[in-house]
Amino acid sequence: MSQREIPTYCRICEPLCGLIATVEDGKLVRLRADKEHPLSLGNACPKGIAFTEIQNDPDRVLYPMRRNGEGFERVSWAEALDDIGARLRAIIGAHGRESLGWYFGNPSSFSYSHTLWLVGFQLAAGLRHMYSAGSQDINNRFVASELLYGSLTSVPVPDLERTDFLLMLGANPVVSHGSAMSMPRIREKLTAITKRGGRVVVVDPRRTETARLFEHVGVRPDSDAWLLAALLQVIFTEGLADAQALRRQAAGVRELRDAVSRFSPEATAVVTGLEPDRVRALARDLARAGSAAVYGRTGTCLGRHATLVAFLIDALALVTGNLDVPGGSVFGKELVAVSKLNARLGLIGYGKNRSRIGDFPDVLGTFPAAVMAQEITTPGPGQLRALFTSAGNPVSSVPNGRELFAALAQLDLFVSIDLYMNDTNRMADYILPATTFLERDDIPLPFTALSPTPYTQYTERVLEPYGEAREEWQIIDAIATRIGVQPFVFGPKLAGGLLSRLRGLPGGRNARPTPKVLADLAIRTGPYGDLFGLRRGGLSLRMLRRHPHGVVLAEAVTTGVLREVVQHKDKRVQLAPGEILAELGGLETPEVDPAYPLRVIGMRELKSHNSWMHNSELLMRGDRTHAARINPKDAAVAGISEGVRCRVSSAHGSIEVTARLTEDMTEGTVAIPHGWGHSGGWQRANAAGGANVNDLMSSDIADVERLAGMSNLNGVPIRLDPLPAG
Repeated sequence: MSQREIPTYCRICEPLCGLIATVEDGKLVRLRADKEHPLSLGNACPKGIAFTEIQNDPDRVLYPMRRNGEGFERVSWAEALDDIGARLRAIIGAHGRESLGWYFGNPSSFSYSHTLWLVGFQLAAGLRHMYSAGSQDINNRFVASELLYGSLTSVPVPDLERTDFLLMLGANPVVSHGSAMSMPRIREKLTAITKRGGRVVVVDPRRTETARLFEHVGVRPDSDAWLLAALLQVIFTEGLADAQALRRQAAGVRELRDAVSRFSPEATAVVTGLEPDRVRALARDLARAGSAAVYGRTGTCLGRHATLVAFLIDALALVTGNLDVPGGSVFGKELVAVSKLNARLGLIGYGKNRSRIGDFPDVLGTFPAAVMAQEITTPGPGQLRALFTSAGNPVSSVPNGRELFAALAQLDLFVSIDLYMNDTNRMADYILPATTFLERDDIPLPFTALSPTPYTQYTERVLEPYGEAREEWQIIDAIATRIGVQPFVFGPKLAGGLLSRLRGLPGGRNARPTPKVLADLAIRTGPYGDLFGLRRGGLSLRMLRRHPHGVVLAEAVTTGVLREVVQHKDKRVQLAPGEILAELGGLETPEVDPAYPLRVIGMRELKSHNSWMHNSELLMRGDRTHAARINPKDAAVAGISEGVRCRVSSAHGSIEVTARLTEDMTEGTVAIPHGWGHSGGWQRANAAGGANVNDLMSSDIADVERLAGMSNLNGVPIRLDPLPAG
């Protein structure tokens, strides 16, 4: 038996922790943390270690599967692809390419080749129906960046190593390990702030695992916009704004100051639930800190005013003089110059197209996933008739997944590319087996710019694909070519010039490169690249192969780069776009329906990841129960006790879960983990039970956030009822 130990990295979540894979006779034996990784330093979370069970899971789909009545049968790749191609050509002939659609899930962000080929297919085929997990996650952050900086993908990150004061809203990095911020050992980095005399303040309706370690501000759900506006109001009113930073960096200061003037701590207290004096103290402390960073994540992204909240987070950093300075909110340098390239070419952006249902603007070429069901069921030109999903489970992740599940049956063709038969693709005509991240090469192209310590790593595949699994880009390419589309083609001049210097480019009149060739080209011509030998010590894939544990690119993020980041003509951060002023003008105290007196929020769990890791025995052992976290006072009013089953109802649906009583919840708030309640081919996940919390949510057009198309999954009104005994 031959055994090898191979350095690689985890691609489940954004820290990208280093791993060592032990491989024996072509099979994965185990994964352990990589002690030589320069940032994770031998640390990895339970999910990374448990990926051995995902890799070797007998429930994985390893061969192309075709629907046969109520079940599936194994077929060859040729049979599957030829039939898919023929059916696509017929649909296109009858209804045009505007009838084709694609949904891609969160894991696609961790595969450069998957993302690259999907974008190439979208642009080459002119696909309009593009959807992603982003409208249940982070698209509001991109739209805020577009409004502020004129650049969708320029996202500031907190400078954790140098800050004196970190204000976090709706984020629980001790469990999530950080998001829109790539930093291994995040708990250690946060506690280091307080050890050097700084402060970490966590604003959240729940005293999360992160909040327990630091200062907790227990705000009411979906009140972040009011709180942030109140903080700005205090800072402007009391003369605490950094006048020099505003003169140097911003436009629209007076308009923003006027727009927040009515949001005093007293006026907003009825919404936030916070004492006015506490809000004033927080504003003063933030403004007077030597350095401060403001950071918000998923909890701030899923309310009714998600884009406004993301906008105000950065506005607060700028107004206090903490944008683009050491210890503040800083802009990392991209590994590949995506922002500048897209600003120049305008390939994907914001509002270039509008959705057929709801007239929503596209964000990075995608529409709100909440409208997918209505796009399928609503007749007329552009009706969605053929759908592909890759690395996604939208029935679990979109609001009102039952509506989408029913709509899928009306498609003329439904094809899924995935590791598992999941809650969504059990309705598919074909399930095509994808490789795991250990069965492909990778480099985390988007994440270097989100790293407080700039870093990158390249990994070759650790294993040959199990069964007949193929990389997503290969499947996308095979589908594209069957409808006469080629995602990437270079003419003879380009192929014979610069590209001929790259290995792996085939010859011919029109050359078709591989993802690896394109990645090497992008990296070598990017901000850190070797410029084909013109920049000594620069990056290329060949250079990164010599450093299998990864490369730290700088000790810290370079500051003083705001004029390079901002793409507006005046090179100033725009603090008063019309869209934001309209949002602020429309903020009113929400009405309380006595039939639904409580508010539900989502929450992360250390041993869960979205909707796809409940089939691991290592992660599901012990007392893993899907439970609603309820304040004891709210439970007493509803007649509910610890450990009993209860019904959670909204105006849109109801679910049944186990009650877990905890003082961690602010009164009036119930937290329920997302991603539970499975049905599909994953047996352990199905047996785990639970319910899909998104069954409580609405997919009505009026309930989708207008600026970024975000689903409203936080702060939804609910009530609790005890279930009858038995």
